[in-house]
Amino acid sequence: MGFVPRSVGRASAQELQICRLQTVSPEEPAHSPTSGDSVNLSIQPHSFLTISVFLFLPLGEKCKYDPSFRGPIKNRSCTDIICCVLFMAFLAGYIIVGILAWLYGDPRQVIYPRNSTGAYCGVGDNRNKPFVLYFNMINCITSLNVMAAAMNGLQCPTPQICVSSCPANFSVVLPTHYIPGTKPSTVWKQQWCQPSINLTTTHLTVSEIVNRQLCPEFLVPSTAVFNRCFPSLNISQNNSNNNLTNETLDKITAGSNQIVEALNAKNIGLKIFEDFARTWYWILIVLAIAMVLSLLFLLLLRFTAGFLVWILIFGVLVIIAYGIYHCTKEYLNYDSKGATIKDVGFTMNLTVYGHVKETWLAVLIILCVVEAILLLTLLFLRNRIRIAIALIREASRAIGYMMGTLLYPLVTFVLLLICVAYWAMTALYLATSGSPLYRITPVNDSTPGCSGISGNESCNPLTFNASSYSSCTVNCIFYKYRDEGLFQRNLFNLQVYNVLGFLWCINFVLALGQCVLAGAFASYYWAFAKPRDIPDCPVTSSFIRTLRYHAGSLAFGALILTIVQAIRILLEYLDHKLKDLKNPVARCIFCCLKCCFWCLEKFLKFLNRNAYIMIAIYGKNFCISAKNAFKLLMRNVTRVVVLDKITDLMLFFGTLLVVGGVGVLSFFLFTGRISIGDSRTQSAQLNYYWLPILTVVVGAYIIAQGFFSVYSMCVDTLFLCFLEDLERNDGSLEKPYYMSKSLMKLLSKKNKKPKEDAQK
Repeated sequence: MGFVPRSVGRASAQELQICRLQTVSPEEPAHSPTSGDSVNLSIQPHSFLTISVFLFLPLGEKCKYDPSFRGPIKNRSCTDIICCVLFMAFLAGYIIVGILAWLYGDPRQVIYPRNSTGAYCGVGDNRNKPFVLYFNMINCITSLNVMAAAMNGLQCPTPQICVSSCPANFSVVLPTHYIPGTKPSTVWKQQWCQPSINLTTTHLTVSEIVNRQLCPEFLVPSTAVFNRCFPSLNISQNNSNNNLTNETLDKITAGSNQIVEALNAKNIGLKIFEDFARTWYWILIVLAIAMVLSLLFLLLLRFTAGFLVWILIFGVLVIIAYGIYHCTKEYLNYDSKGATIKDVGFTMNLTVYGHVKETWLAVLIILCVVEAILLLTLLFLRNRIRIAIALIREASRAIGYMMGTLLYPLVTFVLLLICVAYWAMTALYLATSGSPLYRITPVNDSTPGCSGISGNESCNPLTFNASSYSSCTVNCIFYKYRDEGLFQRNLFNLQVYNVLGFLWCINFVLALGQCVLAGAFASYYWAFAKPRDIPDCPVTSSFIRTLRYHAGSLAFGALILTIVQAIRILLEYLDHKLKDLKNPVARCIFCCLKCCFWCLEKFLKFLNRNAYIMIAIYGKNFCISAKNAFKLLMRNVTRVVVLDKITDLMLFFGTLLVVGGVGVLSFFLFTGRISIGDSRTQSAQLNYYWLPILTVVVGAYIIAQGFFSVYSMCVDTLFLCFLEDLERNDGSLEKPYYMSKSLMKLLSKKNKKPKEDAQK
């Protein structure tokens, strides 16, 4: 009978029962001699928990051969349905929270400033008056904390009006203006006074208008910052009329310097916009070059992986060897001089320790130990390194056959962008959901007669009459946003729900991407005759299959990770609140808790990633898939460590190559060192020439990480398939290996051929 490849009829007629994991008895060791792995407890550095679980969890038997297995099974059922329903209910609640926030919230409170009556500047009747003018900026500077004012919409204990433009000149009410009979219209312009007064028809005197703060006592040249009129920085130089006292000028200048330096982003924003307008197409060209470099690097790894890996490894050895030589030289030098740490003692000046022999001796010992470990690793694990190189080449070959996998990070990016945008808008609407609350506040607390005003009395700025407080000058000032009502009282809980929803959705999107890519790459590995047996549209098929059957499993894994991340956020919040705590025991406990949960999060990400691979292949639920993946990896722990470190080394080198290359290119481009015939891109024509360079570097890093994340997922998927291939098959006619010929050659394995083919 002729040999028929098992790739024909890949779809399984029934769901696969894989890897019956049983407790290993002492008589039957779990580790097969064919796997060639020795137990090494220095496994993945993701978490110390990995070592603990490895010590106490039975590793189970090798995966059993199943004649019906033809790669990712198609006849599968839905998994973790309860968690899927819970996630859908949570999303429905998340949508309801967003709707409530949209109904009650008003983001105009952040975008547009308010005047003293609570009306928005630049909206409605004030659409032609987009700026707010403060009557006395000194009160904002001296009476309120600047950051507190910013959090409350930059409201200050002084009247505010909407104006069409900020004042450009000095103006002050002089003593001669207080003479009875002086018309207010000769002292002020109507645009600088509150709408409640008409200067041409009012019967109030100038003194009464000033006391009631219906018009400003003085105006100073101002600059619009975030639609607020702040005093300009050159106040003293423009005070040609000497209308203001030096003391007043000093207060205004000092306060305006503090505020404008912190908030004056308008001019900087315009300059940044100009730079991007001049260089945007060159930025896109350089980012396209970064994309091409990333793609070429991945594809060329098929031919250069071995060369690069060995060059990088020996490069590290040479660098450490030079470090040993340098430390030996410095140690002998300081030893001959008698420079010892006893002569220095304890000091906070760390540079002093570089001039004693003990420091160089310690560094010398450390480098020698590291060099010895690396040499022993090369000596005893050289075959593992060669296997890792072969898997890296195979991953590059898989991506070459399925180029569509490189486009999937765009889908993940769009979904993440939607999650971030929804969370940000919901948080903004929730934060602005309360109506403004105004309270009566004295202009100067030290004025006699103002001591009885506590500032707790509410008022309405539209109907407020300051003349009823004859003994004290008061204002109706914005205090905060109301928190009455069921919705407002639960704002904190809704914000917590918003954060949890954001974390869960983000983790779900990342899990979806990992599972989809794992399904596509697994279909490549388990195709017997490549590329003939690779299924059509593997990414699309894997995406539909994952969403249809395994949304619950992905939500389950994402939920576990979300809970740990929420606890970490809570610990960070408590640590920030208790940062002034003097109890060293409590501080130590907080540090230990943060460290433990950080390790737990890293371990869960490692476990979830491999669980999603098993879900994509076999269609089991999350718990079974995580258990099977973990035990399979622990049975081959040495290979796990070697492959992980070599893959990290290669991707780090690739990232360094792409980001460094385009960074240097952009530096020469935007500093004019490369002549491109466009003078607008030269540093002399740019306000901040480093900004497009930084944009290119960050963009190149994001692009490289997008490509390399696909590659890393490919390596991990092929590695798990490779381990299962070793355990399931033996190279016979009934159980041939699916691995590449290079891998079989490294392991001294081969597939037996039918007698007819062997005779030929």
